[in-house]
Amino acid sequence: MQDLAKKSFPKQNLSKYFAEKNPEPLIFANFVAGLDDKMYDQFQNIEQLTERLQFALREYNDLFAAMDLVLFDDAMKHCCKISRIIAADQGHALLVGVGGSGKQSLSMLSCFICSYTKTGILISSTYGMADLKTDLQGFYQKAGIKDEGLMFLFTEGQITNERFLVYINDLLSSGEIADLFAPEDIDGIVAAITPACKGEGIPPTKDNCYKFFIDRVKKNLHMSICFSPVGDGFRNRAKKFPAIINNTVIDYFHPWP
Repeated sequence: MQDLAKKSFPKQNLSKYFAEKNPEPLIFANFVAGLDDKMYDQFQNIEQLTERLQFALREYNDLFAAMDLVLFDDAMKHCCKISRIIAADQGHALLVGVGGSGKQSLSMLSCFICSYTKTGILISSTYGMADLKTDLQGFYQKAGIKDEGLMFLFTEGQITNERFLVYINDLLSSGEIADLFAPEDIDGIVAAITPACKGEGIPPTKDNCYKFFIDRVKKNLHMSICFSPVGDGFRNRAKKFPAIINNTVIDYFHPWP
């Protein structure tokens, strides 16, 4: 490995990754140099990671409703995993753990570390498919037209209608949700995205502009899906909507039974 690394990356000094005494545990993240300097590297020790995440939590609590999080070792490792997943293009996290294991809180802290806007849906007794469609349209316009990084936090408690997962499955698998926008809305999106499309040197045809919009959504809109392994719900949904498994990176919060 060391010989191949030297040949493949001759300008980089990678010797520290092959040191005889590598730091334990082996943790990589994109905030090693700080929250603003997105440098992907290895944490040298658990103390460095603790200090960085304690700082991030204090910053988060200054700006939003305070989270009383205890950052023990496992929680910090999950935070690194989630931020790694959602920092990637088309990166969606599936967090599997029983209630109270910190899936949502760690997702929100990871979202903050990645400089994304946390978004979601607000379930009520009347919330239905049309409401979900409206919310998704808003997420797509922010991610695609405004070029904003978003994390869509979604929990199984919000699945008041199993058909919600048809839209979620499409979002995860291709990024393009069938019939999400009416033809006149697509015309508006094309008009709004045309300058950015031209700026990238892409011929601003309708198809090119809409593809550019969807590609931006795929780059900017990330899901953190929080499910419990208890009961048959998770298993049945994974069979009916395969993108939940195939198009996410799974982080198990407990050993899988």
